[in-house]
Amino acid sequence: MKVLVTGAGGLLGRAVAQHWKSGGDQIVGLDHTSLDISDEAEVSATVEREHPEVLVNCAAWTDVDGCELDPARARAVNAVGPEILALACRSVGALLITISTDYVFDGTKEGFYTQRDQPNPQSTYAVSKLAGERRAQVAWARTIVVRTGYVFGAGGTNFLSSMVERAQRGERLRAINDTYGTPTYAPDLAGRLRQLAQLDLPGTYHVVNAGEGATFEDFAHLALGVAGLDLALVEAVSMDTLKRPAPRPRNSRLRCLVSEAVGLAEMPSWKTAVRDFVAAGRASVSGNAS
Repeated sequence: MKVLVTGAGGLLGRAVAQHWKSGGDQIVGLDHTSLDISDEAEVSATVEREHPEVLVNCAAWTDVDGCELDPARARAVNAVGPEILALACRSVGALLITISTDYVFDGTKEGFYTQRDQPNPQSTYAVSKLAGERRAQVAWARTIVVRTGYVFGAGGTNFLSSMVERAQRGERLRAINDTYGTPTYAPDLAGRLRQLAQLDLPGTYHVVNAGEGATFEDFAHLALGVAGLDLALVEAVSMDTLKRPAPRPRNSRLRCLVSEAVGLAEMPSWKTAVRDFVAAGRASVSGNAS
């Protein structure tokens, strides 16, 4: 397949490009400096020129607190951007896969959120992402929305992705212990996105690694333990003590009601994924040293 990846400079965009390319797909990767997804003329010209069979939208403004302080930018990138991409895909008949977030839910439910649960976004970021889902699906019927969360992987700058490197430098880590999500390893997510593209069944999917979910503290303890690092570097804190501008859901664990029905196997457990992540980091360090 010829695949256009937006947001290709980010954590997930890089994982998608690498995984799909290894599967034999032709990848055109564009980062935010190469393509502004909120610019309708630019998007239209790019999609017309490249004429992809699939467009995977990994572009988003994911700074949750930044979105709270600049709602206009959040709306342009996260809400209008996917709609613009959907219209461009419609013009060339391409499948659109756009990435959304577990934060579309308010976090008050016990247990896992599925597609049966009503979204109730609490932050500007979450509101803009839900709007992006809906606008894209209205604009082009051949749209797959993938909700995910707690994404980690090599090269990421978020807490989950960077904690091992920070701990190796002896830095103390403040890890939230009272919010729950489902950690998702970027390479595993990239693989599932490719499976969804091959199925070409529009709809909304929840894609996360298997398991009962975790707090940031749970994740940190496992990752540092696997890496043989000092668990005393982890300081448990409550979400409220951080006093951040944007609200976050207390519980955003996801489960998919659709995947098994369409023949997709359960994703690997997040604990297995953490071990793979740490092992990959060791291999990378060893390779660089040699």
